[in-house]
Amino acid sequence: MISISDAINAVKNNINPLFKETVKPLERCGSYYLSKDVASPINMPPFRQSAMDGYALSLHNDVSYTLIDEVKAGDDHQPILKPGEAIRIFTGAPVPDTANAVMMQEKVVVNGSKITIEGHISEGHNIRPMGEQVKTGELALKKGTKLTPAAIGYLTSLGITEAHIYKKPSIALITTGNELVEAGEPLPHGKIYESNSKMLLNALYNLKFYDVTIHKIEDDYTQTKNKLETVIKNNDLVIATGGISVGDYDFVGKALKELQVKEVFYKVKQKPGKPLFFGKKEDTAIFALPGNPAAALSCFYAYVYIALQKMMDHDTVELPRIKAKSISKFEKRGDRPQFLKAIYNKGEVEILEGQNSSMLQTFALSNALVFVPGDVSKIEKDNLIEVILLPNT
Repeated sequence: MISISDAINAVKNNINPLFKETVKPLERCGSYYLSKDVASPINMPPFRQSAMDGYALSLHNDVSYTLIDEVKAGDDHQPILKPGEAIRIFTGAPVPDTANAVMMQEKVVVNGSKITIEGHISEGHNIRPMGEQVKTGELALKKGTKLTPAAIGYLTSLGITEAHIYKKPSIALITTGNELVEAGEPLPHGKIYESNSKMLLNALYNLKFYDVTIHKIEDDYTQTKNKLETVIKNNDLVIATGGISVGDYDFVGKALKELQVKEVFYKVKQKPGKPLFFGKKEDTAIFALPGNPAAALSCFYAYVYIALQKMMDHDTVELPRIKAKSISKFEKRGDRPQFLKAIYNKGEVEILEGQNSSMLQTFALSNALVFVPGDVSKIEKDNLIEVILLPNT
């Protein structure tokens, strides 16, 4: 049995960035990272563009101008202006080459075909130069940039329709147990509804990992071994829940050993989640989480989260930890460090009731975990304690 810090370091040291590349349509690239630099194929804006509704002017030494035409967004004609002439123009419309300033409409008095401007105006005023954002051939976005909605909008505005991106890991979720029944079906005596797969699937979706398959197997050794062999071969990450302890019908550990999965560690001095396994076979990482739902989710955030961030080559791989003032009392039994379900709000944290590893009710209310070190037995109100902030809960 190893310590939490040793387990975290073992995950960090045994997971490498994937650096697998693919090409996707741009609208399907949200939250992915560019695997290549993107050069702009056009100038943006592609023409001299009016920054607002108003009047494009060919400047002269007077405040009066003769109105000769109109250009709105999308027009492609180019009126020729002489000094002292103006055209009505609208935001986003192309500014004629013979105009050298745009005055906003609020500072213009119109009298038929004559306009008078109010206030000073200089050359280039309210005109977006061609290529102001980026010029043809220049770097639009560099390799490694996260494709946020704004980034996708920006690349689309350049006429780009697809992107070279780093693939996210393919992930297999395995749940084991004869006692498990699918939600929505009748619940016979002795059975429970299976929740771990939906819980972990949505934890992954919440982190923008969508290449996930779910596999449910009974407590059968041959079936367990065959399914593990298949998913290990076909995925970057395998997450199993249940079947990792030492009971007569816990077959996951035995199957992993027969499949020659390298054990990095098994069992961590912590609560919940002591029977946690982490191993590797070639380039595939394998986690076997405890079957109890709250323990499984705690281990996911403490360890699997780190593996996912390492696979994506992120600089920050652990969830943020802060200090907060406790508004609760808590007494810990034993010497194992503990992760406690909690609610954090504005510098204060409430430790919730119902910390049993099988209980999801309080986890459903939590947005944080309180970490209690092994040598701390009691938390009093107003104690400053360590809080792990959960992602987007």
